[in-house]
Amino acid sequence: MSGKRFNVAVLGAGIGSAHAAGYHAWPERFRVATMCDLDLTRAAEAVKDIPNVKLTDKLSDVLNHDEIDIVSIGLPPHLHYPVMMDALRAGKHVVGEKPFTTSLKDAHAAIALAKEKNLRVFPVFQYRYGAGYQRLLLLQERGLLGKPYAASIETHWKRGAGYYEIPWRGTWKGECGGSIVGHAIHVHNLLTRVLGRVSKVAAFLDTRVNDIETEDTAAISFQMENGALATSSVTLGAANDTSRLRLCFEHVTAQSGDQPYSIGAGEWTFVAWDPDRQKEIDAVINEVDADVPHRFEGFCREIYNELTGAEGAAATNLEDALHSIELITAIYHAARTETVVTLPLDETHPLYGGWFPAEAQ
Repeated sequence: MSGKRFNVAVLGAGIGSAHAAGYHAWPERFRVATMCDLDLTRAAEAVKDIPNVKLTDKLSDVLNHDEIDIVSIGLPPHLHYPVMMDALRAGKHVVGEKPFTTSLKDAHAAIALAKEKNLRVFPVFQYRYGAGYQRLLLLQERGLLGKPYAASIETHWKRGAGYYEIPWRGTWKGECGGSIVGHAIHVHNLLTRVLGRVSKVAAFLDTRVNDIETEDTAAISFQMENGALATSSVTLGAANDTSRLRLCFEHVTAQSGDQPYSIGAGEWTFVAWDPDRQKEIDAVINEVDADVPHRFEGFCREIYNELTGAEGAAATNLEDALHSIELITAIYHAARTETVVTLPLDETHPLYGGWFPAEAQ
C-alpha cells in the first residue's frame, strides 16, 4: 500500500479541526475530503486553511462515499462507539477520540468487528508524539533506563463554569465520565506505554470544583505488572493548566515539562543515576530531532506508516484502546467499592457493560 494517498472524512468541527490540520500536514499522504458537522458555518471555519474540502451535515454522506478511506471521529463522547461501528460496517478505517468506548463490552465488540472487516482502528493518544517522550522511548529501547521503580503524574487543569456551558459536558450521558475520562486519560496512556500494563488500582474520586454530575478531582494509585508503583493526581480546579510526569528508573530519572497540551514535545530532562553515564544518556536523546512532528501531526504520520506497513510504525492501536477502557473501568470500581481492583477485567466484572453509576443508566 506504500505510496497510497488516503481520503479522510473528519466528523466534528471542534477537536476535529485539529484532526484535519494533522492530516493536512502530510498532503502527499492524506487528503481531507470532507468535514461533517451539524453547523456548516463551524465546519467551514475548521477547514478554512485546507482547500477543496466538502462540507456536509449528514453522516450518511460520509458513510456512503466509496472514496472515503478513513473516518476520523471528533464528536461528543457518547457518539464515539455507535459512529465507529457504523463506519466499520461501511468499510472505513477509523480514528477515534477518547474515550474509545464507554464499556469493555463495547470495546470488545468494536475490536471483533474491526478484525472481521480487516480494518484498522486508531485511538487518539496524540500526546505520545513529540521529542521529549520519544527520547524516553528511545532510552528504553536501548536498554538504558533499567528497572522501573516509581512514577508520579499530575493532571492539574482549570475548568470553570464556562467550560460546562456546552450541555453534554459534565454529564454521564454526554461526556460519559469526568476528569479521568476526558483529561487524565492522556497521561495515563503515556504511563502505560512506557511502564506496561496496570495490574492493581486503588482510587479516590470526588466532585469538588464544579456543580456537575461527574468527578473533577482524583487521587489514584497503580501497581504495574512489572512491579513499579505510580500515583496520579487529578483536578480541574487548578489556577492554570499543567500536566507533568516524573519517572524514576534504575539508571535514569526522567521528568517532563508541564505543558498541558503538548507534554510529549515539552521540556523533558533525563538525569543519570551515575553521573559518569550522563554523556551516554545525552548522546542518545540527542539522536531525536527536537523538531520531530508532535501531537496530531506526529500521530497522523504514524497512522500512515501503520496503514502502509512501514518498518518501525508505532501508532496507537486497539490494545492501547482496550487497556485505557479497562483502566477507567477499574478506577471507577475501585473508588465506588473502596477496594483494590486487580486487572485484567473480564466479562464477569460488574462494570463490564459500562461504568455509569446506577442513577445515570
